[in-house]
Amino acid sequence: MRRIGVWNTAFLGDAVLTLPLLHTLHRRFPDAEIHFWVRKGVGALFTAVPCLAAVHEFDKRGTQGGGGAVFGLGRALARQGFDIWVNAHTSLRSGLVARATGAPVRIGYDRPWYNRLLHTHVVDRRFDELDEIERLLQLVGPLAIEDRETWPELVLPADARERAEAYWQRYVRGPVLGMHPGSVWATKRWTAAHFAEVARRAAAEGVQVMLFAGPGEETVARSVVAMAGLEGSPALLDMAGALSLVDLAAWLGRLDCYLSNDSGPMHIAWAQRTPVTAVFGPTVRRLGFYPRGEGTTVFEVDLDCRPCGLHGPQQCPLGHHRCMTDVTPDMVWPDIRRKLFGQS
Repeated sequence: MRRIGVWNTAFLGDAVLTLPLLHTLHRRFPDAEIHFWVRKGVGALFTAVPCLAAVHEFDKRGTQGGGGAVFGLGRALARQGFDIWVNAHTSLRSGLVARATGAPVRIGYDRPWYNRLLHTHVVDRRFDELDEIERLLQLVGPLAIEDRETWPELVLPADARERAEAYWQRYVRGPVLGMHPGSVWATKRWTAAHFAEVARRAAAEGVQVMLFAGPGEETVARSVVAMAGLEGSPALLDMAGALSLVDLAAWLGRLDCYLSNDSGPMHIAWAQRTPVTAVFGPTVRRLGFYPRGEGTTVFEVDLDCRPCGLHGPQQCPLGHHRCMTDVTPDMVWPDIRRKLFGQS
């Protein structure tokens, strides 16, 4: 095999969970060039992954997402001579790109129905049986690969790791609790008041609280700071809106504990074996996106209305949002404290 393409233009966390598939392909075809396609804004996170020859971004919400542009991309890919094309995304657009590559081996999921027309091989995703990493690894089945990686080993650029090291040397004086109160999906967000209470308890015990926020999440981050009474406090390391995605990953990899919603950055953290305390509300384990590792804990409450969607809607369908409000700081703090200090 000379050239392999892997396409996953879903969300950030989905791209991270594709790493075991990429490592598995590289182990089986060590001399092949592996090209990885991700959504716009995510590519820089994967540029230092050793098994990848190149990382490409696809602007699915912009000019690249239109029908003519998609066929143009497909024709351009066809000229590059891919031997294997692995499509980890289930949209019609992704299927059309796969078909247009003309790769002799094009692998996708067997649903939706049109995938069976656009790929040479399709596999059962087994959504109700497997976690997402194992679902993605189903895609190597037609290649008869039995030796499969299961950990999303993430390698970051050296300059990002060096910047994180320099920051720690200059500003970090003790245990660091990272917090990221934001999420693309509103119902996935633990309340700002709960985050603030945990931040207040951490600061009272000499912990530095490092606050993260992505674009558009700065307001909720400021609310957490204000409610925790940490404005101007040396206990606060405010990184809200200050980091690129690659630097965020480097910072997350150095934390003593990371308190997070179900989000893409959560996957970046546990993939680097950072101890993670996660709060899950509208989503549940059987959807397949739980964090892994011995240092990971997930807090949730048992409600008949969970799950209320694959991602969680923007508003609670029942209007009470108990899946998040019923998970309290009293439940979460002992786990965080144990990770920070090695005791309950």
